[in-house]
Amino acid sequence: MIFSAATGISGRVVDNVFLYIVTICIILLALITFLMVYFVVRYRREKHPTPVDIEGSTWLEITWTVIPTLIVLSMFYYGLTGFEFLKKVPPGAMTVKVIARQWSWLFQYENGIQDPELRVPVGMPIKLLLTSQDVIHGFYIPAFRIKQDVVPGMTNYLWFQPTQLGTFDVMCSQYCGLEHSHMLTKIVVLPEEEFTKWYQGKKKEVAAKAPPPGLQLYQVKGCVACHSTDGSPRVGPTFKGLLGKKEEVTTGGKKETAVVDEAFIREFISEPNVVHIEGYPPIMPKISMTNEELTALVDYIKSLR
Repeated sequence: MIFSAATGISGRVVDNVFLYIVTICIILLALITFLMVYFVVRYRREKHPTPVDIEGSTWLEITWTVIPTLIVLSMFYYGLTGFEFLKKVPPGAMTVKVIARQWSWLFQYENGIQDPELRVPVGMPIKLLLTSQDVIHGFYIPAFRIKQDVVPGMTNYLWFQPTQLGTFDVMCSQYCGLEHSHMLTKIVVLPEEEFTKWYQGKKKEVAAKAPPPGLQLYQVKGCVACHSTDGSPRVGPTFKGLLGKKEEVTTGGKKETAVVDEAFIREFISEPNVVHIEGYPPIMPKISMTNEELTALVDYIKSLR
């Protein structure tokens, strides 16, 4: 196999077009190579020491003009019908909003569920509404052969219909900054019964309006993209041992030493551009959080001693 087989309906359409074009190219390559070798042998100098003019053939020229034209048009038609299929969302598709930000993905379901991974039932068409909070990203699922730019200020869409259970990679296909290579997540395709159980369970959590735990906020709000929890360096300071740590900061053009306490963390999340922590790029986005969410996140950071 040249590549792994697609796992969704949309992926099969892309594979069929690709294989059709590759097959034609291989046939043409073999034909041209054969004729080239044949002419070299057939018209070598030993058999034809004296050059002779060979007049052209009108019908031959018409043939090798018309046939390649028809082949190219068939490629265009096959590709166009495949493109139209990929842009036409089937009725009854489940809609999920996808939010891209440096450097993570967030999936929002119609019932209010938010999750850093996308869980979907097998066999159901899924429509994704794609938006970006900062720069241009590219939502790319190699297993399903689909890719769509995610542009700030507009909403794009794509759809897919998984036909196989499993976990599949989601990548960002547009270079979007320092941690671009870490902008990864998963699509988890579940049996319908298992997905319904998960979906209804999460729906009850949303209905109860209980503040999400700190770990979930760390993932959902995109903190995971810049801040580790094990002490390893990333774009931003690690959360492990952060509380109570002294950092060199710049405030209003004035450098000073600040203690990272609960108030510092709350202020930094609410207004990230007021204070700059030395040694880290000033790229912290402003994150919308309620007081309850801030408290849950701070408590989670406290626990990472």
